[in-house]
Amino acid sequence: MADWLLPALKAVLPHVGTIISAAAPVFTRRSLADAQNQTALLQQQVGELQSAASKNAEHIRELAAQLQTTVAAIEQAATAAEARFRRTTALCIGSLGLSVVALGVALFMG
Repeated sequence: MADWLLPALKAVLPHVGTIISAAAPVFTRRSLADAQNQTALLQQQVGELQSAASKNAEHIRELAAQLQTTVAAIEQAATAAEARFRRTTALCIGSLGLSVVALGVALFMG
């Protein structure tokens, strides 16, 4: 599994339920008996929509902060992986050179 995937999942998974509950709010429904109170009903629905929008904005800010943390962790992991790759490449080149010298000595002595 990729090194960056686990921190990303750990950052996002605890908030999936909150996102779903905020994305599907239950709004006040119209009833046929309340035709006279239509203005009050519309005001209540607008208030609920505003509340849901502010909650969504709050969750988006929180997710953006977590995404920023995740991206920083990914960049750090990429830097570490690049350093390991360079070290491994240097070791491979060194062992190749040593093998060539050993082959030359074996051919010269034998």
